[in-house]
Amino acid sequence: MSRTTRFAKDRGLTARMTFTIFLLGLVYVLFFGLLIAVGVGALTVVVIAAIFLFVQYFYADKIALFGMRGHLVTEDQEPQLYQIVERLAALADMPMPKIAVSELDIPNAFATGRSPSKAVVCVTRGLQRRLSPQELEAVLSHELSHVAHRDVAVMTIASFIGVLAGLLIRVMFYSELFSGGLGYGGGRGRGGQMQGGGQLVAVEMLIMLVSAIVYAISFLLIRALSRYRELAADRSGAILIGRPALLKSALLRISGAMGQIPTRDLRSAQAFNAFFFTPAIAPRGGIGLGELFSTHPSLEKRIAQLDALERQLGTAE
Repeated sequence: MSRTTRFAKDRGLTARMTFTIFLLGLVYVLFFGLLIAVGVGALTVVVIAAIFLFVQYFYADKIALFGMRGHLVTEDQEPQLYQIVERLAALADMPMPKIAVSELDIPNAFATGRSPSKAVVCVTRGLQRRLSPQELEAVLSHELSHVAHRDVAVMTIASFIGVLAGLLIRVMFYSELFSGGLGYGGGRGRGGQMQGGGQLVAVEMLIMLVSAIVYAISFLLIRALSRYRELAADRSGAILIGRPALLKSALLRISGAMGQIPTRDLRSAQAFNAFFFTPAIAPRGGIGLGELFSTHPSLEKRIAQLDALERQLGTAE
């Protein structure tokens, strides 16, 4: 039987996320429709993409922990951290996730795992050193919201067509480069071969062009979906603890601390931006081209939402 949590939902954000997923689905249908129409046997590419996403779906927690130098901890090793997560899980009426700590000094946190029962919540040493227990609780409430709403599973499924399109571009490029094409079509005789070869090149160029367009569109839609889910996690996490100001304070403190971390270290962690509470290298400015490519909303947008939520809840100081 499915289990519901007490994390609040925002209908406006939910509507935008639903519309984004609908657009992704439309892109999927059009893309596969084109492949079928031109007679491309893309089964191998689909299988490769499916295997890639299978690994990502079932082993994302282990990959993320390995990449972030994280390790699972027990209550005896991290009593304060364990108690905070245990209290939040009980408050949200959700299973207690595994807890991990990363030895990195970059102040951040992330949650991963395909379902609430398989979740891992990880914080860095840098975050533990820089935040108060109350601010740390606010950050962890945000991360548990991701777990409760199965965001890892949602984003993995949503990214399938982008991965497929990217693989198809690479397969066709290297096939053309090393073997003169994928071997579709062809006529009889010299004239037939030339005519068939010309048709083959035209079909392959069309597929590569459409694949590139699909990849770009799906990339932007997935990034938009990621930003919506971050705003939703901010909102539901802040409502769960009843203190949006604590999450706002944590965001500002982390943002300031990021400026003290060597750029080299931030860039090395940038590959995990999609997992993080706040990106290692954040987009600059409020709304602009940079934010379109970002996994997270700008700091200004997140703060503005929390300010509005404070007024709504009547907790503004």
